[in-house]
Amino acid sequence: MKKLNVKKDDTVVVITGKDKGKQGKILAAMPEDQRVIVQNANMITTHVKPRKQGEEGGRIVKEGTIDASNVMLVCPKCGKATRVGHAYEGDKKVRVCKKCGKNID
Repeated sequence: MKKLNVKKDDTVVVITGKDKGKQGKILAAMPEDQRVIVQNANMITTHVKPRKQGEEGGRIVKEGTIDASNVMLVCPKCGKATRVGHAYEGDKKVRVCKKCGKNID
């Protein structure tokens, strides 16, 4: 089973590509493909054909997927882009900010 260091609703910053430096919330995470969808990043245009009578067709602009290695988590405590560490609190595994050392959640 593949895992990601980021989850849905985490705030991330894009570190490479055409949207480098953009910050946004993760709308969807796909661990099996190692990809995420970030709000207002990697905008793509899809052409939609009307399927029902009275339905509108046209071009829709929406977010495309980004490889999970191209985003970095923004720590909610210190506000900096950081790598993610893991630690155990009792018997529970938690994510830890590598810059400030606080728990992320």
